[in-house]
Amino acid sequence: MGIQGKLPVLVLFLPPALLLFTLFVILPMGEAAWYSFYDWNGYGLPEKFVGFRNFELLWRTSAFTTALGNNFLIILVSIVIQLPLALWLATMVSNRIPGAVVFRLIFFMPYVLADVAAGLIWRFVYDGDYGLFAAIASMFNVASPYVLADRHLAIYAVLAVIVWKYFGFHMMLFIAGLQNIDKSYYEAAEIDGASRWQRFRSITLPLLAPTIRLSVFFSVVGSLQLFDMIMPLTGGGPSNSTQTMVTFLYTYGITRMKVGFGSAIGVVLFIICVTLAFGYRRIFMRND
Repeated sequence: MGIQGKLPVLVLFLPPALLLFTLFVILPMGEAAWYSFYDWNGYGLPEKFVGFRNFELLWRTSAFTTALGNNFLIILVSIVIQLPLALWLATMVSNRIPGAVVFRLIFFMPYVLADVAAGLIWRFVYDGDYGLFAAIASMFNVASPYVLADRHLAIYAVLAVIVWKYFGFHMMLFIAGLQNIDKSYYEAAEIDGASRWQRFRSITLPLLAPTIRLSVFFSVVGSLQLFDMIMPLTGGGPSNSTQTMVTFLYTYGITRMKVGFGSAIGVVLFIICVTLAFGYRRIFMRND
């Protein structure tokens, strides 16, 4: 079909799509950038122009640096722990063996669970008075830990929930990639006497590389946008120790009615996301 044949379709469907994209994406982004230069509480029109003061205040706020550090810690844990765990489990349950489908379902179920529900469930599990940790502590007659109340331990509790929640998604990506690898490669390597590790290193990893790169991309972008699970789990506390960029934006920009300051946070988050996303795709995924 030439351009003349596609023209009616473009005329019919492109303008509504562009209109919706402009109204709900372009304009809000432009407004956020504009509001970031004002000291504004969200009521009326912004009038108090402060220039780059919101951005200066942002970098002087310790809670923001903590939130930024937590985001990159989540990215690190996702890449170093979550993805290898997902890949290992994918290699275990990708073969057509009895019970493999059941295990896939079990491992994938946490991802299907809503983020808010997962946060509420694990908040109860970590509860030092009535939760699972309290019950286990009473069984061994030891003091019950209050994990989410400890500013040094809370972030690690959050990281454990993140790994539990999202590794099933990456596992399913790896299973799809593994099932697309021609089995004849493994048969030939086995005939040549290659060990299981040699087959994994020389066949599985190279042929699964595009899927791994895609999985890393999802981990990075998703880690920067983490919000729904943090709020019911810790609310960013204690003492801002579990804040992420988005929860920090919500806490300081929305609930405290500092819309100009929150817009500055959104601008910084947008720049980080776009830089990492396009940079990663240009460097690592340009041939995929």
